[in-house]
Amino acid sequence: MGDSVKDKVIEIIAEQAVLEPSDIALDQSLEDLGVDSMGLVEAIFSIEEAFDISVPFNANEPEKSAFDISSVSAVIAAVEKLVAEQTA
Repeated sequence: MGDSVKDKVIEIIAEQAVLEPSDIALDQSLEDLGVDSMGLVEAIFSIEEAFDISVPFNANEPEKSAFDISSVSAVIAAVEKLVAEQTA
């Protein structure tokens, strides 16, 4: 399951960044990739829809959110955690 979550999250982020998934590095932040706050909100909605999860995210204060968006790998880990919690 891990690879499919990773691939889908990268695909969603790449779409928002207007990049190819192969251009996305796991250690990059969304800001590095050119994803602005509106793009971030769009990505969160896409992630929720793709995985049928609810992301605990405060777009106005991301530093107060339990959902880590500091890097691509952090987003993937957070989504994997939510998916695992949902199926548990």
